[in-house]
Amino acid sequence: MPALPRPSRLIGRQRLPRSVAGVISLVELMVVVLIISILFLAAVPTYQQIQRKARAAAIANDFRVFSSFFQAYAHERGSWPAEAGAGIVPTGIDASDLQFENWTRGTPIGGKFDWEYNQTHPGGTSPGGRWRSAIAINSTADSALLIDADLMETIDETLDDGNLTTGNFRSGFGDCPLFILEP
Repeated sequence: MPALPRPSRLIGRQRLPRSVAGVISLVELMVVVLIISILFLAAVPTYQQIQRKARAAAIANDFRVFSSFFQAYAHERGSWPAEAGAGIVPTGIDASDLQFENWTRGTPIGGKFDWEYNQTHPGGTSPGGRWRSAIAINSTADSALLIDADLMETIDETLDDGNLTTGNFRSGFGDCPLFILEP
């Protein structure tokens, strides 16, 4: 008795082996790609929101830690440190007191921390529109500050009252983040 040929499927007028008939068609593949794309599009906004909240929490924590340090410094010495530029530790501060690498590194939103002593910013309450002491984040040559209004509001909600024109966290000169320690 002769051997029977392997079962096959008729496609059009051609006879294809059964193994080829079980392969995924192009239409099925496109449906899978479409479903994955839709899931990805739905996940991106959620991922961006999680990133925004993480950045806001990191910035808020840094502002709290640095403000505690500067307030303790002023309490112990009777005055605030002298003005210093962005990413530069104010003179008179010891590395054991303030973690220099945390102050001088770029922030999660770009820019670097900047000690503001008796500097002019919008809404300043001292003569000439100055704030007596504040911590800002400003652009530097190696770390540009990315201004994001939604992120600023999220930071303000975390630290303060949710309004960038009132409270301790405000939008400073050039819309930079500004955390006021003493008006």
